[in-house]
Amino acid sequence: MEGRVSRSVTCRLAATAAAVAVALTACTTTQEQVPEAAPTPTPEEPSGPQVTITPEQGSSDVAPNTPVRVVVDEGVITGVQVEQVPSESVVEGGAEQVAAEGEIDDGLEGTLSEDGTEWVSDWNMVPGSSVTVHATAEDEDGVESETVVEFETLQAMPGRRLELVSNFPASGDTVGVGMPVIVNFDLPVQNKTQVENSMEVTSDHEVEGAWNWVSDRMAVFRPREYWQPYQEVSVDLRLDGVEASEGVYGVGRHRIDFEVGRRMIATMHVPDREMKVEIDGEPVRTIPVSNGTADKRFNTTTSGTHLTMEKYESLVMDAATVGIPEDSPDYYKLEVDWAVRTSNSGEFTHAAPWNDQIGSADVSNGCTNMSVEEARWFYDHVLMGDVLETTGTDRELEWDNGWGFYQRSWEEWLAASATGEPQVTDGSGTPGPVHGEGL
Repeated sequence: MEGRVSRSVTCRLAATAAAVAVALTACTTTQEQVPEAAPTPTPEEPSGPQVTITPEQGSSDVAPNTPVRVVVDEGVITGVQVEQVPSESVVEGGAEQVAAEGEIDDGLEGTLSEDGTEWVSDWNMVPGSSVTVHATAEDEDGVESETVVEFETLQAMPGRRLELVSNFPASGDTVGVGMPVIVNFDLPVQNKTQVENSMEVTSDHEVEGAWNWVSDRMAVFRPREYWQPYQEVSVDLRLDGVEASEGVYGVGRHRIDFEVGRRMIATMHVPDREMKVEIDGEPVRTIPVSNGTADKRFNTTTSGTHLTMEKYESLVMDAATVGIPEDSPDYYKLEVDWAVRTSNSGEFTHAAPWNDQIGSADVSNGCTNMSVEEARWFYDHVLMGDVLETTGTDRELEWDNGWGFYQRSWEEWLAASATGEPQVTDGSGTPGPVHGEGL
């Protein structure tokens, strides 16, 4: 066998007893006749550059937020492929999912160092998966080597899996230029930096943006300024393997693709009692309005940058939903048509055929009253995420009241991000790593 040297002495046996005796005599040695011992063989050195892969071969219960790392000595890495095969379905519901028959379709992406000697995975691994890492390398003499390592990642246990509950916008939506990206999770997130870095936004026209957290379960991305109109935006939520809180791992990969439509901006200086609407910078309509009476806080229309959130052909407006009890003299309940929500504190634009002071006095409960014709026009033309900039009252819209996210300056918004760094939407990646600290 190659690599092994026989050290025994072979004697030929004759057919006769005499020959046997001669043969045995020939095999008997004296001190002077002892042959030199065969040299001890040296193990063959593996040829080609030496590749080290971590996690190591045969490892089990590897934390899924551990980076896959490939390092080569005396050579350069020529290729790395990572295959992940989940042992159970971990991609369920939510936005468009990136999965095919139980196997993540594009493996695990990574970044190669400038000198070609180290490769590190960009994202976390799928919990509860069998992982195969295949790496090739080449030295300066052109000698190649190949290394394969297999290991298994830790399961994400029921009740300790971070999952996407809902998102706005949804794939296929066409939205206004102010539209934020809103994601809601089923469990609280403590490691917000790693989760932010697992969510990448890309757009046709690159901008700076950042995530903020309205709560431990709700994250919001907004650009520094409004989106440029007429472009495609994608959001990749690579939740798989991110450790959201101690022992809580994300499951599932999701992709949201939406379109930013025309640029529609509505402006309203409340004392003027009119709303001016521009589309792509051109004035298209001036709408007479009646806003809040403003003798109390609850019926004062808020000033600030509002975003249109949702719309209804018909809606029952119940003051109890904004904290005014039925036994209060301020309580109201009425049905309105062509309603467009602009805050969570009860503000809508809507038709108010009973209000005969539209355009001449502010007498509403805080909403923006319009004629039926004008309310219908606004309803028909508005998209989710269009902008309504309101001035002229002493009640300021809170940044977390509805989608008042532009109420924070860009500096305030960026400072409130867990990473503290902008994410550029050019596909260059997120501001920092997604892996666990010290791994």
